[in-house]
Amino acid sequence: MTKFIITTSFGLESLVKWQLKDMGYDDFIVEDGKIILNAALEDVCKLNLYLREADRVFLQIKSFKALDFDELFENVKAIDFADFLDKDDNFIVNARSYKSKLFSIRTIQSVTEKAIVESLKRKYKINLFKKSGPRVLFEIMIDKDMVSLAIDTSGDGLHKRGYREGTVKAPLRENLAAGLVDLSFYKADRFLFDGFCGSGTILIEAARKARNIASGLDRSFDFENFKFIDPKFMKEAKKEALEAIDYKAKLNILGSDISGKAISLAKQNAINAGVGEDISFITRDIKNVALKDDYGIMISNPPYGERLSLMDTKEIYQKINDEFSNLKTWSLYFITSDEKFDKTFKRKLSKKRKLYNGGQKVDFYQYFGEKPKVK
Repeated sequence: MTKFIITTSFGLESLVKWQLKDMGYDDFIVEDGKIILNAALEDVCKLNLYLREADRVFLQIKSFKALDFDELFENVKAIDFADFLDKDDNFIVNARSYKSKLFSIRTIQSVTEKAIVESLKRKYKINLFKKSGPRVLFEIMIDKDMVSLAIDTSGDGLHKRGYREGTVKAPLRENLAAGLVDLSFYKADRFLFDGFCGSGTILIEAARKARNIASGLDRSFDFENFKFIDPKFMKEAKKEALEAIDYKAKLNILGSDISGKAISLAKQNAINAGVGEDISFITRDIKNVALKDDYGIMISNPPYGERLSLMDTKEIYQKINDEFSNLKTWSLYFITSDEKFDKTFKRKLSKKRKLYNGGQKVDFYQYFGEKPKVK
């Protein structure tokens, strides 16, 4: 079995946990900001392809205790890195440390890289490694003197889906947008609306989920160039992902924004994401969008802070209140860094959840509407 470390933003761990269960995994433990999973090596393909809310997927090589740099060096040097690296691979060492005697990130990285080079010398019998080949990222994670050495199998963060050509100011990360959809009551048969859709990320993630499009289907991963992972695994995983796409679902999704530039970006991003025909985008102020009291769902990131340009916060909140004051069956979800948002919205708060967009703390305000009547 292979040990994987799946990292995620704080607040999204439970969503990754439930998706892992849906994928058939059960040998894992959940910690703050990460999940430790035991699975087969070839599962690296499905984990990177399918996990909607994860940040990265690491493959752990070794775990040990180190109280000084000599211990760190000798433990890393003892690993046979020729099993993982060709002599030309561009290996890079990143590090993080928490409540440990080894805390200098730069020194941790330097000592680890020297130890890797010494290990490689045993196999390749050369002193200079040009690093002209594919990238291989190593991560040294030190937590209370316990060292975990892992390989980053994802490369670029998993929030980078590959469909976004451009963004508005302070964009919502794709994996956080997917998390908002998973935390809502959205299902493919419900009407979904975003009145401040920006570049369309929330609606695109919802449409891709409804169509069962694997989140990482449009991008590449560093592990695809690793010498110790058979390319056939990824070929088979992608084939399965393509065959699993639901082309029959009929979606009813609408996005509006006052910015014509944002709407143009959203349309192009949706096309790139394979859901261009599933979402209608209109350049329109939210107050001019006609909505029915039909158990719709709104998930939105209202302009605030640096995204605020054409109108002030008070005006935006008034428009939201005016639009939804009579739509009692609607369920409404707003993500914002404005900690006073709920004081301005005239509906009883059902739930609030603390999340992070990159490193910025945000709150997810949830207002549950009436449940649809069973037909």
